[in-house]
Amino acid sequence: MENEVRSKNKLSVYQMAVTALMAALMCVLCPLSIPIGPIPVSLSIFIILFSVYILGTRLGVLSYVIYLLLGVAGLPVFSGGEGGIGKLIGPTGGYLIGFIFLALIAGIFIEKGRSKIWLSVVGMLIGLFVDYLLGTAWFVISMKTTVAYALSVCVVPFIPIDLAKILIVVAIGPVLRKGLNKAGLIQNTAN
Repeated sequence: MENEVRSKNKLSVYQMAVTALMAALMCVLCPLSIPIGPIPVSLSIFIILFSVYILGTRLGVLSYVIYLLLGVAGLPVFSGGEGGIGKLIGPTGGYLIGFIFLALIAGIFIEKGRSKIWLSVVGMLIGLFVDYLLGTAWFVISMKTTVAYALSVCVVPFIPIDLAKILIVVAIGPVLRKGLNKAGLIQNTAN
């Protein structure tokens, strides 16, 4: 029994490879951003949700954590091509930490409702709300500002954009996952 638990917790070479590949894709896509205030519009939420949809919760979260650690180590992989611990402890660092919960919550819902798109959307929305909550709280504390101001610059302008990202992920995620499975390019990575 103990050996079964150990083998389930170990990653196969394949799982390590697809996780690293997704982390690399995050490193390429997440720095692309359009500054519209203290928080730029980036592809971060899209690629995080996409990775969880394709890889499953465990590997999707792991790929994001690897990306985050690479950024904290100083690689210019955060929005705007920034990197370093300063970005994590800066005013927008709460959103970066919140992305872990976004991936975790969305992934759980996606896995439970593979055939129910609405359940995936609910999970993504709950995960996004948690990310907004953590990020906004950290922004308020670090910038010593009001919640109303933080929401007006860090959340409200992004709601339509983030909803569009969710809709794109649920539109192409199932089709892409099915195609990759059929082609034998991905396997059941959730286990």
